[in-house]
Amino acid sequence: MEKRKLGFWDIWNLSFGFLGIQMGFALQNANASRILQIFGADVHELSWFWIVAPLTGLIVQPIIGYYSDRTWTRLGRRRPYFLSGALLASMGLVLMPNADMFTAFLPALWVGAGMLMIMDASFNVAMEPFRALVADVLPSDQRTLGFSIQTVLIGIGAVIGSWLPYVLTNWFGVLNEAQPGEVPTNLLLSFIIGALVLVGSILITVFTTKEYSPDEIAQFSKDEEQEDEKESSLLDIFTDFKKMPLTMKQLSSVQFFSWFGLFGMWVFSTPAIAHHVYGLSLDDHGDAYQVAGDWVGILFGVYNAVSAVYAFFLPAIAKKIGRKMTYAIGLICGGLGLISIYFVPNENWLFLSMFGIGIAWASILAMPYAILAGSIPAKKMGVYMGIFNFFIVLPQIINALIGGLMVKYLYGGNPIFALIISGVSLLIAAALVTKVKDVDDTVLIANN
Repeated sequence: MEKRKLGFWDIWNLSFGFLGIQMGFALQNANASRILQIFGADVHELSWFWIVAPLTGLIVQPIIGYYSDRTWTRLGRRRPYFLSGALLASMGLVLMPNADMFTAFLPALWVGAGMLMIMDASFNVAMEPFRALVADVLPSDQRTLGFSIQTVLIGIGAVIGSWLPYVLTNWFGVLNEAQPGEVPTNLLLSFIIGALVLVGSILITVFTTKEYSPDEIAQFSKDEEQEDEKESSLLDIFTDFKKMPLTMKQLSSVQFFSWFGLFGMWVFSTPAIAHHVYGLSLDDHGDAYQVAGDWVGILFGVYNAVSAVYAFFLPAIAKKIGRKMTYAIGLICGGLGLISIYFVPNENWLFLSMFGIGIAWASILAMPYAILAGSIPAKKMGVYMGIFNFFIVLPQIINALIGGLMVKYLYGGNPIFALIISGVSLLIAAALVTKVKDVDDTVLIANN
């Protein structure tokens, strides 16, 4: 029995919820550090406030994957999980910039950090079942296309989320100024709009996508071993971790350096660009800093726009030169893009830096999952996608622990060097891609 091939719009609807997830994720990535600084965080403390989110993901993701492999409800197998994650993330989006409402109970900085934790953990709860859904539903020869379309939607959502605060201010006259300790109106409204789009886009996928039943998934599985369900338990996650396929082990090191670099970019881009490119003091959080922060949102939108366009070409490029080479080239472009931020003469030249980062982002979102999906058993797609998330959150945790200290003590308080280290990290990841064994890619090339 073989999985049916889906048409373009079926695959589009399959991943449409990712548009909303990434819109919210982009709002968080571009603005969370700025919001935390408004509430009183110092630049070298920023990475510490981000640490709880990946730490939560480290625990939550394998558990979500384990239970989603064993779930079958009226909503299906994966849909209950990413719907729940979307609802929780939307709550975080609404409450984080409004954290000063709770100062009667806790300092706004604490509440904002807590909402960041809930928001990022919820995005992770929603994302990984979505990854597994694509692998569940699509046959092997459509998976690169499936993850590429998912990357396109991620790019579109991220562009909207990244540009929204700037657009609201410059096109619609919404204020981007506020009293000290308060979040500007354009950010407040952007986060509310993001929450609404997130829930709406998830519902489109929920109502338009049909999942295969557990019996059908079992028939598709190439794994001949039958699990004894009576002996199955949550502790099997540790056994599965030990038995992870070779390809997954090889990809784990690539993921580690990729996401170490990405985390540094998200946390330190706003203060680094405000200080190094705009020439502002690290203690300046006034109107000029808000302008720089809005510009960082535009830049993040640019790299996501590049990612969305480039993702359309990923299947053709991968078919021509192979998935590994496609992946490595993308990481090299991103590494050079990050390093180039140090050398740009003004903020407009940063568009060129974002072009390289966008190519890397498209590759990171699509290629490792397309490679991974062909190496793991269909019946354990969810738990292995969750375990794979270890190698996304662990580097973020490590960067969160040491990144701020490195900025303070090693870089003399200058966050631009955190971006350079992020670029070097992506170049290391590119070198490690060459060691990965892509089983499906070998088979597809042989067949062609």
